[in-house]
Amino acid sequence: MRRLLSSLAAMSLLTVQQAQAELQCLPPQERAAVEVAALRSELMVLATGCHNDDGYNAFIHKFQPELMGNEKTISDIFKHKYGRRGQQEHDQFVTDLANAESSAGMRLGTDFCAHNGMIVQEVLSLQSVSDLATYAAGKDLVPASLGVCSVVGTPPPEPRKAKVATKHH
Repeated sequence: MRRLLSSLAAMSLLTVQQAQAELQCLPPQERAAVEVAALRSELMVLATGCHNDDGYNAFIHKFQPELMGNEKTISDIFKHKYGRRGQQEHDQFVTDLANAESSAGMRLGTDFCAHNGMIVQEVLSLQSVSDLATYAAGKDLVPASLGVCSVVGTPPPEPRKAKVATKHH
């Protein structure tokens, strides 16, 4: 039993490290926007799955200006990366994020609400938008399975190929 718990703890730590590494491809402002979007998604899943609409509505009301600004940042990221398809890709990202959060909740089963219910109270106790971004980053809610760098991030430039000099006679 002790080995099983140690193995589970090690796997959990590895997953957290992978997810954090996954977001390192993004500039800090974009990373924070994605993390806040993931927090909002988590709270929405909690509201629907745990029947805590009041907590979610209080969160939306308390941080409405910040959440609207965050949504604009996410929208701008997708417009920049995908052009005309930006809104479609943004919508797909939000859906994929909610589905990933919901799947994680399903894996916890009946423990989901008890395990994650305190997040609502913690978020409502935050005082500022910077607290919100810091809190979201600390919760590590962006699933590595989303492949955020490929979906949201700008891929690194391809290495330039050296030109081969040719002699003309």
